[in-house]
Amino acid sequence: GGGLGGRGLLALAVASGVAAWATWAVLLMPGFRRVPLRLQVPYQPSSPRQVANALALLRGRAGKTVDLGSGDGRLVLEAYKQGLRPALGYELNPWLLCLANYRAWKAGYHRKVSFLKKDLWKVNLSDCHNVIVFLAPSVKPPLATKLLAELPDEARVVAGRFPFPSWTPSSTLGQGLEQVWAYDMKEVRREAQSSTQGSPV
Repeated sequence: GGGLGGRGLLALAVASGVAAWATWAVLLMPGFRRVPLRLQVPYQPSSPRQVANALALLRGRAGKTVDLGSGDGRLVLEAYKQGLRPALGYELNPWLLCLANYRAWKAGYHRKVSFLKKDLWKVNLSDCHNVIVFLAPSVKPPLATKLLAELPDEARVVAGRFPFPSWTPSSTLGQGLEQVWAYDMKEVRREAQSSTQGSPV
């Protein structure tokens, strides 16, 4: 019934560290192995308010909807519920893909939504009209270049947690960590072209 003592505390700390490493190695690291370090994004589930705000900025829209780095699939499922179809997510982590497919089956959406094990940097987004992006700030600049090159003018991009630093949002919703930003590609391109034409040669 005595206290843990110095050795007991040390053993507890080591065990906790090993458990954390094992969770990382088994559940999270598999999706990162082939992704450059600066483009890796740790899994962080979206809060219910973040999900609601993101989908509110897509309300009334139609067309193919994708979540880049879809994690456990909650944004894709909510997009489908809102009538955005087809709805699919791209995710490299096989454990998160399993979780997303389980959530889809549990919700009764098996075979109605799709979760694909594909690198978001290698997929072609030219047929996407709604893109959801809950990714780290370091990813936004190279991703902005990809989206500008591939998305149609009618597309809308919704970013959660962090905005695209070089784009002006068409609308925004929420505060703090729950804030989301919407970008209409036609306006983003128009602004980019105006900036290029106005810059000195």
